[in-house]
Amino acid sequence: MISVSAEHIAIVMSLSPLPHSFSELDEMVRNGLPKSALRTSVDHLARTKEERRTLLYRLVPEATYKRRRDRLSPEESEKTERLARVYATAEQVWDSGEDAREFLNTPHPLLHGMTPLEVSMSELGARRVEELLWKLFYGMPV
Repeated sequence: MISVSAEHIAIVMSLSPLPHSFSELDEMVRNGLPKSALRTSVDHLARTKEERRTLLYRLVPEATYKRRRDRLSPEESEKTERLARVYATAEQVWDSGEDAREFLNTPHPLLHGMTPLEVSMSELGARRVEELLWKLFYGMPV
């Protein structure tokens, strides 16, 4: 199966300069992404202002987020990259940001009635969602 490019993931997070490889993206994540990358990723994923707030503070507690000046911790950066990667995959599969957002926020029977976004909170869950998306893309039985 194909995967989305490091550039596409970085675009979801509005990173600049854009990494040209997963190695470069990994280094950026390990060094801590800009705080704005989290906000931008959440803006892509959430449909309402309340959903944005809830998701943002689910990833980084509110008090911690407010204390952060410019950079996220490596752990927070990994969470941010994971959700940006899942969104970028959904956007590529559905060929629409709006359709990707709707898919990620709608309970899915193959995910035990959970939304793909909820399942994507862990790395293994994100892999399950990406696998489901690629199976849908290729018309494979799910």
